[in-house]
Parts: sequence; structure tokens; C-alpha cells
Amino acid sequence: MAEAHQARVQTVVEDMVQSLEREHIRKMQGRMFRCSAECCDRSTDTMAQVHQCIETCHTPLAKAQGLVTSELEKFQDRLTRCTMTCNDKAKDLFDSGAKEPAVRSLMERCVGSCVDDHINLIPSMTRRMKENLDSIRQ
Repeated sequence: MAEAHQARVQTVVEDMVQSLEREHIRKMQGRMFRCSAECCDRSTDTMAQVHQCIETCHTPLAKAQGLVTSELEKFQDRLTRCTMTCNDKAKDLFDSGAKEPAVRSLMERCVGSCVDDHINLIPSMTRRMKENLDSIRQ
């Protein structure tokens, strides 16, 4: 993918991840640490009970991080498939005898279209992730 297109996608995705981190993940981390500290304050529990308590505290955050990672991987896979289709189209055009400038132009337009389409998916993906993060039991 051309550098400018890659930078556009990266900026939008980073902004989304930072927003999710500020509004959801960070709060979950705070709850996890406070919960874990309370586990450690239980002086009558056995070591195994304290470890189990801490593990239970970590579960919601682990689910949240897994959810975000999974969504980002799906997004990346879709974008990669789209750009691979562009590569195929460019190769087919080149194999049919087209000159390099025409192939480059096709590739630039096609990848630009992939990027635009996928950037337009970010708001709905963000909304879905926020809803899913909100539904994780604390």
C-alpha cells in the first residue's frame, strides 16, 4: 500500500484505539488493579485463593483486549484482501500489455478506494466495539 494511504489508515485507527483506551480500557484497568489490591488485602485467604481472586479481576480486561485485538485483525484482513485484489488487477493489466504508468495509476486509484472504503467502516466498527466493551461484566 502506498505510504500516504497507509499513513491515513494508521492515523484513523490510532485515533480510534486511543479513544477506546481513554473511554473504556483505562477505566477497566483501574477497576482491575483496585480489585486485585483488594484480593491481596484478604489476609485469611490462601495463596491459591488470592491468585484465583486476582485472576477473576483480570478477566474483564482480558476479554476487552481480546475483543479489540480481534476487531483490528478482522479490519486489517479485510483491507489486505482489498489491496490484494488491486494487485491482481494491476498484474492482469500489465500482463495484457499495458504500460507501467497505466498500471501505477490503476493501482493508486484502486488502493485509494480500498482505503476510503475501510476508513468509512471505522465509525460503525468503533460503535460496535464500544457496545461490546460496555457489555463486558465487571
